[in-house]
Amino acid sequence: MSDSATSLSPLIHLVDDDAAVRDSLGLLISTVGLRVQTWADPHAFMAGFDRASIGAIVLDVRMPGISGLAVLEQLLAQGVDQPVVLLTGHGTVEMCRRAFKTGAAEFLEKPVDDEVLIEALQNAVRQHVRSRERHQADQQARERYAQLSGREREVLGLIVEGLTNKEIGRVLALSPRTVETHRANLFAKLGAESLAQLIRHYAALVQ
Repeated sequence: MSDSATSLSPLIHLVDDDAAVRDSLGLLISTVGLRVQTWADPHAFMAGFDRASIGAIVLDVRMPGISGLAVLEQLLAQGVDQPVVLLTGHGTVEMCRRAFKTGAAEFLEKPVDDEVLIEALQNAVRQHVRSRERHQADQQARERYAQLSGREREVLGLIVEGLTNKEIGRVLALSPRTVETHRANLFAKLGAESLAQLIRHYAALVQ
């Protein structure tokens, strides 16, 4: 695999204080083309992992000093968006409930089945890619919206309300031709190819 391909492949952070678990799971994860970075100390992980990378985080629940659930809570509080898979050798219904309520992507019991873990990680990576793509699209939409003039924003709001060009013209005291020009500018500036796309862009901006 080339350096460029390696740099683009998803990165799995594996946090577990048990060296044997880190070695075996790290080897397993790498066999399906995912990069793995292992951590023995959850505090070191929190301070040093690459938050910009695409991938997922695997956390052992029971670790010295801080639990995997507490790490998950801190990650979410800090706005970290990588999906988290929790592993535990002593799972309970309450622990599982708390994990999902906190935001875990998956909760698996040790000894974890190889295929189940790999499937969970591949699903988590796909989820993260989609999340980043949505975030990027929303950011681009906000940047495009910022380029609109005040009048174009008024026209956009009325289009979304369902008004025709003539009705918009009456509301804003504009000729239908002027409204049509603003409408064309809106489609161009927001990168919309249909009215449905234009409305979706607007809905994302006002959330």
